[in-house]
Amino acid sequence: MQQMSVYGPVVKIHPVVLASIGDSYERRNEGASRVIGTLLGTIDKHSVEVTNCFSVPHNESEDEVAVDMEFAKNMYELHKRVSPSEVIIGWYATGFEITEHSVLIHEYYSREATNPIHLTMDTALQSGKMNIRAYVSAQMGVPGKTVGVMFTPLSVKYKYYDTERIGVDLLQRTRDAPNTTNGLTSDLCQVGGAAGRVQDMLATVLTYIEDVLSGKQTADNSVGRYLMDLVNKVPKISAEDFETMLNSNINDLLMVTYLSNLTQAQIALNEKIVVL
Repeated sequence: MQQMSVYGPVVKIHPVVLASIGDSYERRNEGASRVIGTLLGTIDKHSVEVTNCFSVPHNESEDEVAVDMEFAKNMYELHKRVSPSEVIIGWYATGFEITEHSVLIHEYYSREATNPIHLTMDTALQSGKMNIRAYVSAQMGVPGKTVGVMFTPLSVKYKYYDTERIGVDLLQRTRDAPNTTNGLTSDLCQVGGAAGRVQDMLATVLTYIEDVLSGKQTADNSVGRYLMDLVNKVPKISAEDFETMLNSNINDLLMVTYLSNLTQAQIALNEKIVVL
């Protein structure tokens, strides 16, 4: 799922950011039509990666908007102590449109970050789904005269860490049956699921290669380079050595699991002895 841009960097958003925005909207003050907050992440030459965020208290009416800037600064200072690599990259707002107040808020974040992005998340589901859009501002007008601001859309992609993938998969299982209760799967089930996904991807690659060799599909040089890079990363190891290494790791894992269960049993026994 991707939203195309006119120009500018690609915005990569992590699931924890979307969950945090949705949670802040659900916890908004009574009477508030939307919530805003600061986006944190990293920036490189071609992309902006949004890895975290926090909400910022604000009040707005038809005539004016007031944002608690001191709260935003204090929250960012505290966040830097935990994640010093994450910097302010822009701000977010719930809703599906950019208002006149959005321009004023964007001016503040322009002083905190170079060319900040503005992220909108339609929590009201105006179009039947939660549209997520990112913008960057550019000045327009005649030099020396009144200058306006134009918001240009950017490409939006979704990226996740392995730990975030576990949470996303858990939410996917509750989508069709929201009233059911689901828990985290065991480590063995997760390994099995990961192995199944790898097997499916290998099947897709093999199908592509067979279609190219038979002439059913035109070869793509970029795909070929990716496949060559993938093959070169596979270590050259015999089946016997691999089996020995795997069994050794499994034995280590079983030993750690056994010691962990033994420690838990000892602690539980000690607590009962103390009670007696």
